[in-house]
Amino acid sequence: MADFRMPAPRPRLLAAPALDRRRFLAGGAGLVGATALAGLPARPARAAGELTVGFIYVGPRDDYGYNQAQALGAAAVKEIAGVTVVEEENVAETQDVQQTMESMINFDGAGLLFPTSFGYFDPHILTVAPTYPEVRFEHCGGLWKEGMPDNTGSYFGYIGMGQYLNGIAAGHATKSKKIGFVAAKPIPQVLLNVNSFLLGARSVDPAITCQVIFTGEWSMAVKEAEATNALADAGADVITCHVDSPKVVIETAAGRGAYVCGYHADQSSLAPEKYLTGAEWNWAKVYTDMVTATMAGEAIPNFVRGGLAEGFVKMSPLGPANSDAARAQFDATLAEIMKGGFAVIKGPLKDNAGNTVATEGQDFAETDVALESMGYLVEGVLGSTS
Repeated sequence: MADFRMPAPRPRLLAAPALDRRRFLAGGAGLVGATALAGLPARPARAAGELTVGFIYVGPRDDYGYNQAQALGAAAVKEIAGVTVVEEENVAETQDVQQTMESMINFDGAGLLFPTSFGYFDPHILTVAPTYPEVRFEHCGGLWKEGMPDNTGSYFGYIGMGQYLNGIAAGHATKSKKIGFVAAKPIPQVLLNVNSFLLGARSVDPAITCQVIFTGEWSMAVKEAEATNALADAGADVITCHVDSPKVVIETAAGRGAYVCGYHADQSSLAPEKYLTGAEWNWAKVYTDMVTATMAGEAIPNFVRGGLAEGFVKMSPLGPANSDAARAQFDATLAEIMKGGFAVIKGPLKDNAGNTVATEGQDFAETDVALESMGYLVEGVLGSTS
């Protein structure tokens, strides 16, 4: 499998040709109509035992983050016999992704698509999927609901457990009792990560607070650097994030003398002395399982979830800055999480506006779907969702 941790100049599998095809689609009434006028089949024929799989990324595949983790999963799929993988990076969450999906289906014969960015689903996948009922559209982000097209589905992982473990490492490392979080947008998955990070730290010391700054963008280096510096200025001495590429946050925080916890992929090479650990996606298992099932003619559930125990998520190795006490609590908690049913959100617990979110004895295990509609920040998080 290719190693994306130290990126080399990357090939563009669908560079100029894909852009040309998107322009072609944009200039006409759509590929189906265009090929019909030309007297050509709508899509290439596929031999038995073969499958073309398309991966679409909103950013570059070597971003040290979200897209890199997805690309590592695609690299694993390339090793499956009979599978052809086509990829396109830097595809915006606009009409562009619809054109890219149709291009992969009609020019490349893709029978399974992984449009990986959160904003690709609604309206883009939901618009294109009904036109191609024989193609499977799998989206990363947990947005599929009953009543949506049967050939669409969503997959996601309980990576909040990873941020809870990040928080344990942060709780042992902080001296100021102030930790920080750079976040893109206040959607449920991001809020769960922020809350989990703080609650993990508070399992070490209940006096710890976490300041969160939302940049409003999945990828905006300038805003991420500004937010990281603002957190450091406010006294945060451990910082993590949920943005597409943590590279700027990690390097800026470490440059300010703060410890860091990674996200999406392993960023330890960016700050080896300051990197405590990180919550990583392990999409290789998810993607190879789905591709293998598709090739075998097996149905893929519309709603797929898994966590650390299922191999959807993994943790970066603990860095040298972790104390023995931090390692002991980290390992013990990880062992509990691996048993399944672990609850980060449990009562008594209030949000940071004083409202009760969990009563005494009430808990929300990692598998509870209620967590996927989270709209609050817990007590101890300094910041607002609005």
